[in-house]
Amino acid sequence: MSDTIWIRSTVDPETRKAACLVTWGPLETILAADVVLATARDLVAAAAAAETDIALIRSLREDLKADDTIVGMMLGAVRRRRPVPTASVALRIEAVAGAKTGKPYVHIARGSQKAPLDPDDARTMADHWTQAAMAAHNDVRLRYVLGDFHQLTPADTNEIFLRLQKAQR
Repeated sequence: MSDTIWIRSTVDPETRKAACLVTWGPLETILAADVVLATARDLVAAAAAAETDIALIRSLREDLKADDTIVGMMLGAVRRRRPVPTASVALRIEAVAGAKTGKPYVHIARGSQKAPLDPDDARTMADHWTQAAMAAHNDVRLRYVLGDFHQLTPADTNEIFLRLQKAQR
């Protein structure tokens, strides 16, 4: 299993709308840009939730001297009050408070692939996904504008984008 998730902007070949190509191990999928943005938002929310859970656990144990039963009940109550994301997202995302480590984590999964992230890595991933989604929107706009130049063929436009992608690496 590969822990590296690759994402890049593209155009959905069927709809011609902004999309991102995500590759994670053997999984490869094209996602709509709004799904990518919702996933980025949920990654950031999960990072904050995991950190908040750890802070709550520490405060209950250290400041209030609560036992594990009370800590578990309070944590469960807080989690049930959190808003549940409703947008379509690309990953299963879960905020985790490491019981043994005392550290916050964000667990992500898609299909058979899964990985734990620390909150900062989850936020960095969210930044990359946001950038890819915004680039996908810009790519669609640029393809539209280039389409007005009749001297450019579709192959010329594709070549421009291939060169842009190579320049980014």
